[in-house]
Amino acid sequence: MRETLKGLFRAEPWAGLAARRMTKTMLMACVVAMPATIWGEERPATDLPLVFEETFEQGRQRWETTDEESWTHREVEGNHVFGINRRQSDYKPEVRSPRHIALIKDLQVSDFVITFRVRSTKDTGNHRDCCVFFNYQDSKNFYYVHLGARPDPHSGQIMIVKNAPRTAITENKKRTPWTDQWHNVKLVRDSGKGTIEVYFDDMETPLMKAVDKTFGKGRIGIGSFDDMNDFDDIEVRGR
Repeated sequence: MRETLKGLFRAEPWAGLAARRMTKTMLMACVVAMPATIWGEERPATDLPLVFEETFEQGRQRWETTDEESWTHREVEGNHVFGINRRQSDYKPEVRSPRHIALIKDLQVSDFVITFRVRSTKDTGNHRDCCVFFNYQDSKNFYYVHLGARPDPHSGQIMIVKNAPRTAITENKKRTPWTDQWHNVKLVRDSGKGTIEVYFDDMETPLMKAVDKTFGKGRIGIGSFDDMNDFDDIEVRGR
C-alpha cells in the first residue's frame, strides 16, 4: 500500500490533466481504505459515513476563513488547490492561537476521520507547520494539531484553546518531516473514548496521540499558525 501511494505522489509535472485527476481519485480511495488504529484496536475509517469531500475543482465556496485576504483558490499545474498566501494575517485572535483558519461550512461532528494532502510553500525553519482544527466551539474554545517541524511546548503538539492561550496536551518529541513536496495527513477523533490520533505520511503509526474529553461535537478545519500551505483532496468521515 505504501509503495502504491508513493507512486501516486510522484505524479510527474508533465502528466496530462486527466491522469492527474485520476491520481487524485485513486489517492483518496487508498488513504480512506487504510485502517485507523485506536490505541491497538483496529477501527477502519469506513465505519463512519462520508460527510464531506473536497477537491477544490469546483471552487472553495464551502469554506469560511478568518481572513479572506490570506487565502487563495488557484490552479497549479492543472490542479486546483486552496492555500495560505502570506504569513501575516489581519485576523487577531482574542487569545494566543493560530491566525490562519479555514472551517468547513455547515458541518459539525463529534467522531471523525479527516484525511487530506498538504504542501508547505515556504520553509520557515523549526516551526514550519500546518494545523488541523476540530471540535471547534468558537474562536476561544477548540482543539488543533500543530504539525510543526521541530517539537517544543508550542510546536509539533496537539493543542487545546479554552478561553486562554493555546496549551499543549501532548509532550511529543517526534519531528514532522516536512519537505517541499506534498504530504498526507490523517486525524482520528473518538469523542467517547477521548482519543485523538494524528498521522503524517505514515498512515499506520501515529505521529502524536492524546486523550481529552473537554470538547465534543464541533466544527472542523485546516490552516496554520502563521505559515504558508496549499491544501487538497480533503475527506471527512464522521458523525
